[in-house]
Amino acid sequence: MASEKVTFPNRNGLSLSGVLETPADNLRGWAVFAHCFTCSKTGLAASRITRSLASRGIGILRFDFTGLGESDGDFSGTGFSTNVQDLIDAVAWMSDEGRPVTLMIGHSLGGAASVVAANQLPDVKAVVTLGAPSDADRVINQFSDHVPDIEAKGEKQVDLAGRPFVLRKSFLEDVRGANVREAAANLKRPLLVMHSPIDETVSIDNATNLFLAAKHPKSFVSLDQADHLITKRDDADYAAGVIAGWASSYMAHPEPPKTPLSTGHGEVTVRETRQAGPYQNEVIIGPRRFLSDEPVSVGGNDSGPDPYALVTAGLGACTSMTLRMYAARKKWPLDRVTVHLFHNKVHSEDCIDCKPTDRIDLFTREIEIEGDLDAEQRQKLVEIADKCPVHRTLERDAQVETRLAPNPA
Repeated sequence: MASEKVTFPNRNGLSLSGVLETPADNLRGWAVFAHCFTCSKTGLAASRITRSLASRGIGILRFDFTGLGESDGDFSGTGFSTNVQDLIDAVAWMSDEGRPVTLMIGHSLGGAASVVAANQLPDVKAVVTLGAPSDADRVINQFSDHVPDIEAKGEKQVDLAGRPFVLRKSFLEDVRGANVREAAANLKRPLLVMHSPIDETVSIDNATNLFLAAKHPKSFVSLDQADHLITKRDDADYAAGVIAGWASSYMAHPEPPKTPLSTGHGEVTVRETRQAGPYQNEVIIGPRRFLSDEPVSVGGNDSGPDPYALVTAGLGACTSMTLRMYAARKKWPLDRVTVHLFHNKVHSEDCIDCKPTDRIDLFTREIEIEGDLDAEQRQKLVEIADKCPVHRTLERDAQVETRLAPNPA
């Protein structure tokens, strides 16, 4: 699993800061997580739930709304509508990057914003809310004592969760004008409502209102003893597990496009994650992504195969495919091919047909052939293994051209 810091522009030209959690393998689809009111992408709920989802195969972006965390902008000039716009822009950016979002997850006010935003995002297949208000103006309850001053003076600094925020009258008007229940009724896609019965910030009746407003298919799951901010790790892991299981019906494995997705400069792109150790890299091949790393013994985190393992795996895959193609043409009853490979650096005296001073790469291949085949057929398949294109590339003197790519804009 890779965690990558990213930035992307919103419609107002402001840079929003996010973290992209990418599964190490078996990617099931992409999602966006919206954090709670005045929270950030680094909050316990946001970070724990998204990482847990990534470990279950769901790639997910969590980001700071305008004016919060590391994102640009002035929080006092934002509102519920701004959050909705940021979500729409986040989904659009993900799509542009080759990560089409099919699942939206929102916590508290972020859940309400996700329901509203999803109405404008036809490619989103399902929505999840966690402790979300059924009416956006419920958030006013957190600072209700200050509302008269905000309305009289136009703005006021208030403390929320021990931090100062400037709230304006325009914010009050914005949340009062939002119709979350109507958005839920018009959602026309699966909705999972998750809420704690002991939530003292956003009461459980909000979940009831959302659930009743939404059309089927819809589901409700109680978060039992969780607090509103989902601060306990067990509660976050439980929520992620439920979401992953529920979403499996709506998040099919991404299908390779008819035309391979561009990775920027070539068919394969490899880039540092800059997160888990000095050598961890994300490998991008069309719509597929996985990690490569060095073993712990040389300073890596062993979070993925090392470069030579990837080369060796390529030889093994090519060998198996070549044998399968040949057997199919011959109509031989080949049931299964398994290739075991070993890579070593050896002195030339250990190698036939090498110069005495050479030190070469030796790939040793053991092939298991299953099926009702006679000895002659099996031997022929062993010979055909040497016809594998990757085998031939490794045996020939391949050339590698290197040039400097232009700096990204």
